[in-house]
Amino acid sequence: MPVDPRLDISQFDYVLPPELIAQVPAVTRNASRLLHVNALGQRSDLQFNLLPSLLNAGDLLVFNNTKVIKARLLGHKSTGGKVEVLIERVTGPHTAWAHIRASKSPKAGMLLLLAEGLVQATVTGRHDALFELSFAEPVFETLEKHGATPLPPYINLQPSAADDARYQTVYAKEPGAVAAPTAGLHFDESSLATLADMGVHTAFVTLHVGAGTFQPVRVQKISEHEMHAERYHVPAETLRKMAATRAAGKRIIAVGTTSVRALESAAHPELSNGHTNADGSVEGDTTLFITPGYTFSWIDALVTNFHLPQSTLLMLVSALSSVENIQHAYAHAINQKYRFFSYGDAMFIEAAREL
Repeated sequence: MPVDPRLDISQFDYVLPPELIAQVPAVTRNASRLLHVNALGQRSDLQFNLLPSLLNAGDLLVFNNTKVIKARLLGHKSTGGKVEVLIERVTGPHTAWAHIRASKSPKAGMLLLLAEGLVQATVTGRHDALFELSFAEPVFETLEKHGATPLPPYINLQPSAADDARYQTVYAKEPGAVAAPTAGLHFDESSLATLADMGVHTAFVTLHVGAGTFQPVRVQKISEHEMHAERYHVPAETLRKMAATRAAGKRIIAVGTTSVRALESAAHPELSNGHTNADGSVEGDTTLFITPGYTFSWIDALVTNFHLPQSTLLMLVSALSSVENIQHAYAHAINQKYRFFSYGDAMFIEAAREL
């Protein structure tokens, strides 16, 4: 869908005190704060464990069940230079696309010796900014054994065993993400059980979050931005549940912007390199760019974290509420010292409506 050419990057910028960037998760998953922004843009400060008070029986929560892989590997080129490899996408049993940081970009045919030489990968080509790699051993098994959890660039700590668990949702199932769908990090088994007892329904999509999710928009006019691609799959069962929810007059609430992108991409497969499978599921490589002015097909509300300045995710939440509502909400959150980004606090945003 065309992006409004009047949108400017300055509309999605804000100044965040560095001390508000959460470096570690809350003591327990649901111990974070929750900023509620209702359909009129009004704000209220809650705790995340009060999320059930904002939901009704028959509402449908849609979660992204992607699983974060241990995508970071350190090592050196066969010629001796140091390299840092961040897997972006696993493309086959032994192949992947990756970001490679090195003093000099490796050429096709270059052997990389990673994890103190325990992992060997050969550069076989290049796909724009990504390098194509071929591993001697199966990729997923190699990463699980030798890789490190790829914490976001704004977390200044080395990943630990605790991060391996906490930078992963409790319902993670499908391996392939290099960044967590962080809105889901607030849910534990107990909170999911509470919602089920209330009669709140759940469904799942898969969108493998790429490293591009952390990249700011680097153009002044938003319409000139080129969106990064992410692989998604929306099961037929999820589509059936959403249709039934809508028919019953209940709400569809996405857990995370990645769930929004998957659902809206499935609604517009022609715009997201998607296709419908024989079983009724929809999948593809979405480059869907959701900005203010976008008409949502499915989403009535969103559980989300606070997003980076000048990011596509900040634009997405502004599309659901409004630029003005989100600007005010973020200013309020900064004033109230909410914790920001992946390990930070959450928001519950209702789709905007006019007075």
